[in-house]
Parts: sequence; C-alpha cells; structure tokens
Amino acid sequence: MRFRLWPRSLVGQLVFAVAVMLFVAQAINFALLVRGQKQQLLAHGGGMAVARIIDAMDRRQRELLETPDGSHRMRQNPRVKVGPLPPPLPDGVVALPSLAKYVRSLLAEADIPAQQVSAWALPQPPRIGRTRLPGRTVVVIARVDGQFYAVRSRLGMEGFRLQGFLFWQTLSLYLLLLVPIMLIAWRAAAPLRDLTRAARANPALRDTEPLPEAGPSDVRDLIGAFNAYRARIATMLSDKDRMLGAVGHDLRTPLASLRVRVEQVDDERLRDKMIASIEEMTAMLTDILALARAGAGADRQEQLELPAIISELAADYRERGKDVSMAEVADVTVRARAMLLRRALRNLIENALAYGVRARLSVVTAEGRVRIVVSDEGPGMTEEQLATLIEPFARGEQSRNRATGGAGLGLSIARDIAVGEGGLLTLSNRAGGGLDAVIVLPVSIES
Repeated sequence: MRFRLWPRSLVGQLVFAVAVMLFVAQAINFALLVRGQKQQLLAHGGGMAVARIIDAMDRRQRELLETPDGSHRMRQNPRVKVGPLPPPLPDGVVALPSLAKYVRSLLAEADIPAQQVSAWALPQPPRIGRTRLPGRTVVVIARVDGQFYAVRSRLGMEGFRLQGFLFWQTLSLYLLLLVPIMLIAWRAAAPLRDLTRAARANPALRDTEPLPEAGPSDVRDLIGAFNAYRARIATMLSDKDRMLGAVGHDLRTPLASLRVRVEQVDDERLRDKMIASIEEMTAMLTDILALARAGAGADRQEQLELPAIISELAADYRERGKDVSMAEVADVTVRARAMLLRRALRNLIENALAYGVRARLSVVTAEGRVRIVVSDEGPGMTEEQLATLIEPFARGEQSRNRATGGAGLGLSIARDIAVGEGGLLTLSNRAGGGLDAVIVLPVSIES
C-alpha cells in the first residue's frame, strides 16, 4: 500500500500545511533563541574574564609604580594568575575557540593589544563549598606585553530550560491554532461532501430534495448554484418526457390507423409485408422511447429480493418454450425499481436467446456488490465489439432485420437502467465460450 504524505481532503491539507508551517516557524525561532542564548553566555563568561584581566593588569601596573625594583609582589588571587609563562592546565580540558574569539574582541575594544588568547573548559563543574553550580568553569589565558594573564570564569548551562519552554510553547500554538482551523475547515468541508454525493446521484431521479445551504458564504453560493442547476436539469428532463410522450402518442395513432387500413388490402402477400413493416416501426418506436426514458421511471426505489425476481423471469420464459435456466442465486436484497430492473434483465435474456441459443441466470455477491449474470453459449465477441455493443443501435448481427435481432437498443436500455439504479453493466467473454452480461448493483443495507 502506497503511503501518501500529502493528504487528499481539504481539512487534511489545511491542517497539514498549518502544522508544517508552525513547525518551520518554531524551528527558526529555536535556532534564533539558541544563538541568542549562546551570545548571552559568551557575554557573561567572556565579560567576567575580561574584567578580571583588566583588573589584574591595573593592579600590576600600580604595584610596579609603587615598587620599581619589584621587591613587592601582587597579592595572590585564586582566580587570577600572572606570569611570564602560561600556567599548566589539568587533564581533560576542552578548548573553547568561540569564547577565546569573543574575549579577544572585547580586549581590542578596550584598546588592550592581546598577542594571544585561548579559552578552556575544566572537566569539573563549578562549586561553592560542597554545592555544585550549573554550568562549566572556564580558564581564559591572554598574553599581553609578554605577560600571561590566566583568569577563571563561568559559563551557564545551555538549552535545557529553553528546550522545555519551546516544547510547551509549540504545543500551546498547535492547540490554539489547529483546533479552530480544524473546526472551520470541517464546517466548510461537510457541505462540500454533501454536494459531492448529490452531484454523483442520478439526475434523472426527480424525488431529490434541494441541498441545505450551509457553511461559509462561498460554499453557500456554490450549493445555491448547484440547486438551481439541478432544478433546471429536472425541468428539461420533465419537458423531454412530455415531448416523448406526445411524440409516442402522435405516432402510435396514425400507425394504428394505418394497420386498420392495411387489413383491407386484398393481396395477402403485400398485406403481410405491410403489416410486418408497421409492426417493426411500432417496436422500434417503443425501443427508442424506452431508451430515452431509461432510468427515469416514475416509481420509487424499493427493497427487491433478487431470488424471487430471477425465478419469476426464468419461469415466464420457460412457459413460452425458451431455454432459460437458473444457476447459483444468492439470497440477497437490492434497492431498485422493480419494473425497470425486470426490463433490463429481459433485454439481456432476449439478447442471450437471440445470439447464444439459451440463457442461464445467476446472482453472486462480493465486496458489498451484487452481480446479476446472464450467460449465453454463443460464439462470444471480439474486444472491439464488446467496447461498442452497448452503444445505441449497435448490434452483434450486422443486418438491420428485426427477425435476427432488434434495433440495437436492448443493451443500451439495460445499461442506462443499471446506471440509473446506481450500478453498471459489463460484457465479457467466458473462458469456456459464450458471453456474460453482468449488472452490478450495490447490496442493500437492509439485506
């Protein structure tokens, strides 16, 4: 399973972007604070060392003036050592070049030309009596005018309090910012999810209610535009149905009248041909009207038990002498419109009988979907034929004779009905020969 770092939803992307930006901002803030703390520690430790060096230089200068012969020595200070040679350092010391550089810059600002400056951290922490102090004891050695001045100073602890402060600060920012952002994004995303479900619904269903306009103003405007758009589609579909009904009525009336007149023709051969043409026109008109109205039935969806419907269809065809049998039929319920579903199955059965001699019906379930399979034992189809067979007026048998097949609308009607019920129609060749026409529908929750 591929891991996706970038979330797909609006709420996820917004929260993820804000969280990353907060993390980057806090990282920059942490770097700046660490640098400022380091500068503060250097200023404290280096300033103390420079002050002691300058104080030692001043006292040495005064004593040299008081005793030119050098008979009087400086009073010893445990934190300051002055001599022609650098004092020995204990083992385990660590060089501090940044502190040495900082002390050199402070001495230069005080007009004290230091020929050499070095800084070292002692291995033992500073202490007062038996109490250990936080931080480190450092020794700064500066060579000025041939004399080495070694002074002790102290550097405080780095980072521990700062890290704890930044952790709680970051946690507070996440809570203060992400929680309101999540609530706002969720308020905007919930109507969008409802809008997505409504947009995926079949526009031919006329019983859909307008979506409530909720969320931010932009989302409300979008939902309002969608409701108006869907209302216009429903109006156009209703106008189309009325027009088709009028066309069907107006055409059937003259066809019926023509059929009555044809019955009066004396030439039996000519009369039979004319009656066959009229019946073909009537059947084609019925198919075209059924294709135009597929998926737009006036009846509502209901819970249908597929075993009952399949057995009823098979028995009906067997009574008419057709070879229609039942294979495995799962006991499952779907939500659909009974009349339209029966018409789709009849169209598939008629195709199987016309091109594959016999039809076999089966129902299987898998992954929350129902597969209603109509199998035949015909020669099958090529991949190119399968891709175009469900298009209107496409036929497996290329002639236009209705005695060898219909007008090529049966599969198109079945497909549109399946789509209108929330499913789909697929055609595939079987490995052992023959064709499988499959209507896939979602399993009803109440099943």
